[in-house]
Amino acid sequence: MRRIFTCFFLMSAAPIAAAPQIKLVASGLDSPWSIGHLPDGEGVLVTLKSGSIVWITEGAARAVGGLPKVVAKGQGGLLDIMIPRDFAKTRQVYFSYARPQRSGGAGTALGRGVLDKGASSLRSVETLFEMKPGNSGGRHFGSRIVEGRDELIYLTMGERGDDMAAQDLSRHNGSVVRLTRDGKVPDDNPFVGVAGALPEIYSYGHRNPQGAALDGSGQLWVHEHGAQGGDEINRIIAGANYGWPVISYGRHYSGAKIGEGTAKEGMQQPTFYWDPSIAPSGLAIHSGTNAPEWKGDFFIGSLKFDMISRVDGDTMQELERIKTPETLRVRDVEEGPDGALWFLSEINGALYRMTP
Repeated sequence: MRRIFTCFFLMSAAPIAAAPQIKLVASGLDSPWSIGHLPDGEGVLVTLKSGSIVWITEGAARAVGGLPKVVAKGQGGLLDIMIPRDFAKTRQVYFSYARPQRSGGAGTALGRGVLDKGASSLRSVETLFEMKPGNSGGRHFGSRIVEGRDELIYLTMGERGDDMAAQDLSRHNGSVVRLTRDGKVPDDNPFVGVAGALPEIYSYGHRNPQGAALDGSGQLWVHEHGAQGGDEINRIIAGANYGWPVISYGRHYSGAKIGEGTAKEGMQQPTFYWDPSIAPSGLAIHSGTNAPEWKGDFFIGSLKFDMISRVDGDTMQELERIKTPETLRVRDVEEGPDGALWFLSEINGALYRMTP
């Protein structure tokens, strides 16, 4: 699929299209954060920021225990969940969370457990990776987990409110890390053997990336929060620097200029950005299954404007804003096995299924 890599400045909101069909799947969810579809009709797992998982099947919902202790402070807590392609064989579930540290702070971590059929608890739970260092603040943990076509794990992490840490390769802040399924460092990671650099880092210079997905070709895309404006969609390249906080299309909340401007040699330009900020969270790039009109399009939840932004995957222009009573503070968006879009509303405390 041809991509046009250009920066699009959104001067005004995209048109609001006719409402799609939306069905309530589950309600009563306290601060839901992420959706994970199980294969073979086994249902859906939803993480709650407070530190638990809800297993939703047709007509029923039950809690899943066995998780490690999480720091549910500020933006931290139990965050993303990822069901690998070989789940039917391994029964493994991956999750990210704010992990308590000896210093009294917290850092974004990647965990894994095994979920047996009908189980009420994960077993064989382990922490595979933890960012270095964490801190005591409650901001910008990231974090999304993607299983690449290369069978490796990509985990996004925010800069934890420490802006310049995103330019420091000796810290994981503001990066996308790339790991093996067991949390080890792949030999071909771009900073393996580079003095002073952490070898897990795959790309850096990110602010707070809360959306990540593969397109139809297997390319990884990540979106991230800007400050006041400058939310970005980025095509992820191994070893690339995405510029935060040296370059940005936004401004500080005070109105002050960020960094050196909007461009600098050696730093990547966003493929798309929003100004003003929509506070993006969750990302699905549609396969076209049972919805050919959506094929290749990006669907991004908005925490600020209570809608789902649909961006054309070829021209990288915003096509529409799906805004309904259900789309209040959308935290996650995911394509289901049948091609429907599933999304979480924090304010409604609900999981929904949407079709064109």
